[in-house]
Amino acid sequence: MEASLKIPVIESIREIGGRRRVWFVDIWGVMHNGRDAFPDASVATRTFRETGGVVILLSNSPRPSPDLQDQLRQFGVPDEAYDATVSSGDLTRHELAKHKGARVFHLGPERDLPIFDNAGVTLTGPEDADLIVCSGLFDDDVETPDDYVDLLSSLAARKRLMICANPDHKVERGNRLIYCAGALAAAYESLGGETVYAGKPHRPVYELALETAARIAGLRGKRVAKSDILAIGDGAKTDIVGAGVFGVPSVFVASRLHVPEESAEILDAAHLASLFAEEPSPPIAAMRGLRW
Repeated sequence: MEASLKIPVIESIREIGGRRRVWFVDIWGVMHNGRDAFPDASVATRTFRETGGVVILLSNSPRPSPDLQDQLRQFGVPDEAYDATVSSGDLTRHELAKHKGARVFHLGPERDLPIFDNAGVTLTGPEDADLIVCSGLFDDDVETPDDYVDLLSSLAARKRLMICANPDHKVERGNRLIYCAGALAAAYESLGGETVYAGKPHRPVYELALETAARIAGLRGKRVAKSDILAIGDGAKTDIVGAGVFGVPSVFVASRLHVPEESAEILDAAHLASLFAEEPSPPIAAMRGLRW
C-alpha cells in the first residue's frame, strides 16, 4: 500500500476546501504553534467564512471553550477566523456531569482548573479520589511520562477511572515538542488502568462538533451532512484518524509533530506515504501550512 499511496501536496486550500460547507480545523499546529498565531491560517478560515462556510475549531485542548477562545486571542487568532470552538475541555465537562458528587483527583496544571467550575465534583488528592481527570503533566516544560510511573501504578492498582481531557500525546510549543495528557493516559492503560478519552480521534467530540456546525448552519438556512465537511489537522493519529473514523475527508497540515523540520519545506512524498501507509482513510491532500 505504501508504494502506491499518493498524497498530493497542495499550496492552497481553496480548490479542495472551498467546495465544502463546513471545516473542522485543528488549532494547535494549524492555527498557532502554542505561542504565536499563523496569520495565513487565520486568513484562510476567515475567507472561507466570508464565502458562506462554517469554521469549527476542533481542539484536544483541555480548556472549556470560553477559556480556549481567550487563549486564541492572546496568541493572535482573531474572533473572525472561526464560528465556534469545540474542545476536549467541553467534552470533559459532559463526562463529569455523569459523576456528580464524585471526589476527583486532577492530574494536570492549575491553568486547566476551569474544567471543574460548577461541575458538581470535589477536588481531592490521589489517595481519596473516586475518579481521575488528566489534563496534562504538572510541569510539561521539564517532565515526561516516566516521572509519573509510581503515581499511575498506584491509581491503576486501585482501579480508578481516568478521564483523559486531552488525547494528544505531544504538541508543538514554539520550537519544542511537549508531552500531553494522552501520553499519561496511554501509560495508565499499559499499567491496567481504565481510561475514557474526551477528544479526537474518538467519535463523541466529532458528534458535538457536528451538532454545533448544524446549529450555526441552520441559522444561515443550510443543512449539514458529513459530505459537506472537511477536516484539517496536523495530528496523524488524532485529526486524520478521527476524521476517517467519523467518515469525513481530511487534509494533513505538516508540523514538527510528524514531519522533520528539514523535510517540512518539501513535504517529501515518501515520508507522507510512510506516515499514512497503514491508515484506511489517509488524507486527500497535504499542505505545508493552511493557506487560502
